[in-house]
Amino acid sequence: MKITKKIEKALADDRCFWSFEYFPPKTETGVINLFDRMERMYALGPEFVDVTWGAGGAQSELTLQICTTAQSVAGLETCMHLTCTNMPRDKIDWALKNAKEAGIQNILALRGDPPHGHSDWKAIDTGFAHAIDLVRYIREQYGNFFCIGVAGYPEGHVENPDAEADFAHFVEKAKIADYCVTQLFYDCEIYINWLAKVRAAGVTIPILPGIMPIQMYGGFKRMTALSKTHVPPEINAALDPIKDNDTAVKQFGVQLAIDMCRKLQAAGVKGFHFYCMNLEKSVRLILEGLQFVAPIEVAKPLPWNPSLAKNREKESVRPIFWRNRTRSYVLRTESWDDFPNGRWGDSRSPAYGDIGGYAVSLKFTPEEVVKIWGTPESENDIRKLFSAFCSGNLPALPWCDQLAPESEPIKKHLTDANMKGFLTINSQPAVNGVESTHQRFGWGPRNGFVYQKAYVEFFVAPDALDKLIVKLSRNPFVTYYAVNKQGDLKTNVQSEGPNAVTWGVFPGQEIVQPTVVDGTSFMAWKDEAYELWNQWARVYPPNSKSTQVIQHISDTWFLINVVNNNYRLDEAAIFEIFN
Repeated sequence: MKITKKIEKALADDRCFWSFEYFPPKTETGVINLFDRMERMYALGPEFVDVTWGAGGAQSELTLQICTTAQSVAGLETCMHLTCTNMPRDKIDWALKNAKEAGIQNILALRGDPPHGHSDWKAIDTGFAHAIDLVRYIREQYGNFFCIGVAGYPEGHVENPDAEADFAHFVEKAKIADYCVTQLFYDCEIYINWLAKVRAAGVTIPILPGIMPIQMYGGFKRMTALSKTHVPPEINAALDPIKDNDTAVKQFGVQLAIDMCRKLQAAGVKGFHFYCMNLEKSVRLILEGLQFVAPIEVAKPLPWNPSLAKNREKESVRPIFWRNRTRSYVLRTESWDDFPNGRWGDSRSPAYGDIGGYAVSLKFTPEEVVKIWGTPESENDIRKLFSAFCSGNLPALPWCDQLAPESEPIKKHLTDANMKGFLTINSQPAVNGVESTHQRFGWGPRNGFVYQKAYVEFFVAPDALDKLIVKLSRNPFVTYYAVNKQGDLKTNVQSEGPNAVTWGVFPGQEIVQPTVVDGTSFMAWKDEAYELWNQWARVYPPNSKSTQVIQHISDTWFLINVVNNNYRLDEAAIFEIFN
């Protein structure tokens, strides 16, 4: 969808809206971490995100990959930056062609900075001299397919000493573009006055102020010096006493951004573009401070982030197993001709791709793994790690980055289960018809009601599994699948059909069943789940106690998922099986 359509909708609803900017990380681990962060930040409700290009297109393939993943995996409406610095026409053609094929409909057209190692910008014979040339070229080649954004400079472009000529160039460019995002600034009066001048010049497109939260004192000084941004003296005065205290600087940066946005709001500004520098916390705190909460249908249209890939636009059902590894699920199903819409369908039809590639891997370097999980030497050490994660004292496990917010009410039960040797990796409590706008459990359109069955997925030792199955057999509401690494399956499920574990009832439409438990999909997921044990084990020396205990669990324990189909019971009922 075009960004301008989303802006029009927000303005018609008379609400504020916001967007985020990211840049391509330098390492593979950084890229994987960015994908995870983008998925999490979806819940903050940005109307769109954009991804920078890099001088001379040095990171063009990575930028395109990130944009494509943001659309297809994270479900974020994405804008791709495109510069014409040292960019031959065939490379621009390549970028536009691939963006269109990926379903990316938004381009931020920029001249760009000089390539790395060069102090001056120079046009090349087959390239473009100014951003307006790029805008015109995109229009010539693609008509109105792309929504084209341009940059605005409230303090004038740093390379043009003639302020009036610079402003005239901007107006000419803006009048053939669709929207504008501005350069960072810290003096709101400069922006407000510039915006009034722009409007007086006849520019009517949406203009979003660029807000860059201060993260580090040194980075702030370098950035403002490079862009020659005016910094009001009261900001420098406030920063100087705390410049060596990183925490205090971040806190000041958050409050400053809140104050700036409030001042802009008072002047009639509705939209804000945050340069988040690939970081999450500051932007989250700023939005909380402003009480900016996206409508539930924007922030959570389904329990999982719907893909915006063209071939998945009707997808509305997924197995619950990949809840914490969305990218892997999307990659393993990208060859499907069509995707479940409304119902999962025949459980024998999906063919999942191989688990090769870095999508199925630990999201940390070996050094980070040892720092986070240490060197466990016994099953008890492993239990403690899982329990620490569930209680909020460990940042991640190989299977999940963070406990799902909806599992917050069952944290204690999960922690206790792990200390008893049931190593949980996925869960949800029972929900019996809460309003779709519920802060924790809500999703989908307004005026609806959502339901879910209690679900828990965990690794368990073979002898403990035998005892557990006896207990499960006494409860007619409970269904389960258990499988080991070798593929030996134990289940009490009699039919081949899927079991809906999340559903919603909304005005004017059929019941929506977006999350299911499906036996065939579980068998595909188990390969991935066990591979993560193997990769964790390989971090340590081959004959170490850490490798031995992790590999022993991987080789002998079972992975089991349990559903209590009586969704009317309280949230703790399913955990009685661990007593």
